[in-house]
Amino acid sequence: MTGGEVAGILVAVFWAILVSFLAVVLVRLAQTLKATTKLVADVTEQAVPLLADASATVRSAQTQLDRVDAIASDVQEVTSNASALSTTVASTFGGPLVKVAAFGYGVRRALSRDKAADAPADQRTRRTVVGRTVPAARRGRQKG
Repeated sequence: MTGGEVAGILVAVFWAILVSFLAVVLVRLAQTLKATTKLVADVTEQAVPLLADASATVRSAQTQLDRVDAIASDVQEVTSNASALSTTVASTFGGPLVKVAAFGYGVRRALSRDKAADAPADQRTRRTVVGRTVPAARRGRQKG
């Protein structure tokens, strides 16, 4: 055998090994592509119902949010009505109630002065506080 024939045999063996290696790689790649295709099909089968459920959940959440929005607007309206009612009641009854309270205080004070004038002198100047008798507080000049 000549050198050219040996070189040709070496190249042929090299090409045979290379083709065998590439065939193994292509077979494994085909298996990987089949597994990937099956996985994508399984994910698609499971994803479609999940997406339908998610869509239904989002619709339900939107309905609940619309209800909450309606309730919040009703609460805001009730709050503004209560505020207006409070203002109306305060303006309607506030002034007269203050006047009635002041009148009652004045009557009570006048009656207490009449009782104080009828009381003996030693009771007018002394008071009993928690079981002890103490001098009464002075309020300006007292006639007596």
